[in-house]
Amino acid sequence: MSAQKESAVVATSTAAAKHRSGLIAAIGAFAFWGVFPLYLNLLAAVPALEILAQRIVWCCVFVIGWVAARGELGAIRAALANRGTRLRLAATGVLISINWLTYVWAINNGHVIDASLGYFINPLVSVALGVVVLSERLNRAQWTAVGLAAAGVLYLAIVTGRPPWISLVLAMSFGLYGLIRKVVAVDSLPALATETLLLTPLAAGYLLWLGARGAGAFGQLGVPTDLLLLGSGIATAVPLAMFAYGARRIPLSTVGLTQYLAPSMQFLLGVFFFDEPFPRARAIGFILIWCALAIYAADGLRRSRRAVQI
Repeated sequence: MSAQKESAVVATSTAAAKHRSGLIAAIGAFAFWGVFPLYLNLLAAVPALEILAQRIVWCCVFVIGWVAARGELGAIRAALANRGTRLRLAATGVLISINWLTYVWAINNGHVIDASLGYFINPLVSVALGVVVLSERLNRAQWTAVGLAAAGVLYLAIVTGRPPWISLVLAMSFGLYGLIRKVVAVDSLPALATETLLLTPLAAGYLLWLGARGAGAFGQLGVPTDLLLLGSGIATAVPLAMFAYGARRIPLSTVGLTQYLAPSMQFLLGVFFFDEPFPRARAIGFILIWCALAIYAADGLRRSRRAVQI
């Protein structure tokens, strides 16, 4: 075998290994997020706001330690020194906190299916935000998907007598979070560390206030609860790092398809584990949104294949 052929074989093997490891990491991240309601269910006795505060503080501690171990603390200092970056990350920190708080409250108050719907429609909300904020143009398939999803949400609002506010808050907060993070030139882990660092004084102050009143769950509900609250930081950072690792190594179209694993698992947990009601009338709204996602995913695959052929 010539040196050139041998080099090509090695390059192909390396690319295949990167793709395989990236796919495993991405699937692992979404699978973790898919079963996260089970983790939160173990903390059902803790108020959602306290879980959020604990999650922010311990995530900050864990991620900053992780970033320090990687020798990337300079990225955090640079993000804090730049006023524009600092303000944007403060905004994304607020948005992800709203997302986390809504999600935790939903899981621990019997709305797992509503939470899963939020992450089903999130990609289409992101598309709509791209049109409104970034003046992006959509093709016919994308417009059809957005229209079907809007019809599904409207139908659910009519059937239930109220808008699916949990789903909409989750989708909008995460969509806006992604939109702002798109223009922040900071890697995922240093950015998460900076976001949580900016929020930690408020979160820690709230926890200290609870402790002074004897109303905090930490140290009051037993060692298992304390460990779960401590672990919430790791449970936040690890799948995010896995997702970031995978997203850099697999095509965007593959990322787009694997992201539906998490809400699908959450939906199944809501129906079969948490025994939440899912009547036929409500299922019609979900079917409209699933059809929208199928059109959107198929269009993404088609455009990805066309780009590869070009």
